[in-house]
Amino acid sequence: MSPSGRWSSLYLRLALRALVNPRLAVDLLRLMWSFRARAWYRRPPFLPLPPREYMRWRMFTAYGDEAAVPPVSDVVQFARWRRQVMGL
Repeated sequence: MSPSGRWSSLYLRLALRALVNPRLAVDLLRLMWSFRARAWYRRPPFLPLPPREYMRWRMFTAYGDEAAVPPVSDVVQFARWRRQVMGL
């Protein structure tokens, strides 16, 4: 599976989990918003997406591979941790 296909699969699985758990949906939306690129509204495709370089760096520091795609459980745990510990 291509890297973009793996990320798409992750997004789909997270969306399904969020449909079942509204609290998780809020946590994931806040997490997504915190990762957005600065001035995202000035550059096509005009979506609040994180910069690729930043995501590569995050995956390298977390998993030792910049092409890694995190497991759903890691993303869910991180989103909940942000809310509980950081109050975000």
